[in-house]
Amino acid sequence: MKEHQDYIKDIAEIRSMMERSSKFLSLSGWAGILAGAYALAGAWISYSVYEFNPNEPFYSHGQLHQVILLAIGVFVLALITAIYFSKRNANSKGETIWNSTSQRLIANMAVPVLTGGILILILISKGLMGLTIPSMLIFYGLSLFVAGNFTIKEVKLLGIIEIILGLASVFFIEYGLFFWVIGFGVFHIIYGTYMHFRYER
Repeated sequence: MKEHQDYIKDIAEIRSMMERSSKFLSLSGWAGILAGAYALAGAWISYSVYEFNPNEPFYSHGQLHQVILLAIGVFVLALITAIYFSKRNANSKGETIWNSTSQRLIANMAVPVLTGGILILILISKGLMGLTIPSMLIFYGLSLFVAGNFTIKEVKLLGIIEIILGLASVFFIEYGLFFWVIGFGVFHIIYGTYMHFRYER
């Protein structure tokens, strides 16, 4: 009986080792929570300060450059936060954040992210501002869905939610900023909170 239990324990340990080697498990719930907070702050500034609220596919705004810089700032800040907390989590486990798994994760996420970024620049150049937020949500969701193959399954679920929100926002372009708040703000905070209590406590 004891020998049988040892076999089960050994199999569990081997499975855990294989999972750690094939999955990036250093994601942090706090990174998701803060990314959501940044998104909410960015939406509030763009709406209240720059009066940005695209309500039709063809949209032009005098302070467009400020809004674009604000969106880039939110993205960069969220990225830096994710790297910081992931590095801290990896260090606490005696692991490294930069390994073959994280490299595959980034390489696969880069395709939809870069494709979406180029498409968004084209839409902006054509004055199709109303379609930029749906594109952000859809391509970000696609990148998360792909990332779900290299990390925890909840990331893939979040990606599906973002894609659905992006498609819905195409039908309701006048509520684009609302979908931004829900997708990048609220669901990031919900996801981050779940991650924190599920994996970090």
